[in-house]
Amino acid sequence: MLVRIASEISLEEALVHIRSPLAGGENIFVGRVRNHSGGRGVRKLQFECYDAMALTEMEKIASGAIRDYEVHDIAILHVTGEKFPGEAVVIIAVSAAHRDAAFAACRFCIDRLKQQVPIWKKEFFEDGEIWVSAFP
Repeated sequence: MLVRIASEISLEEALVHIRSPLAGGENIFVGRVRNHSGGRGVRKLQFECYDAMALTEMEKIASGAIRDYEVHDIAILHVTGEKFPGEAVVIIAVSAAHRDAAFAACRFCIDRLKQQVPIWKKEFFEDGEIWVSAFP
């Protein structure tokens, strides 16, 4: 299991971590900064979190997915700091013997991450800025 919060994240790091000769399937979710939100153009996003609590919650999510979906390994990576449209902000990578387990575990992880992990996002527009709920 790889769980990490950093200013930069890498799809390559996640893929290398989950690779296993036991796995018949890998599923990857990459969340990126959109250039729009609520009908307004987004210039950038700012992510902040309480690292210790966020990492603990991310580890619980990964452990739950490994236990409940019979996956081989999981990588959950999330950024902090400023990010611009097109940049990756979250990566979830899962390997499992079969594709159904890999898809289900990946979905479970991103849904739980959005619900449980204390990471806050601020959206910057041309005409203002707003904090977005940690649990949309």
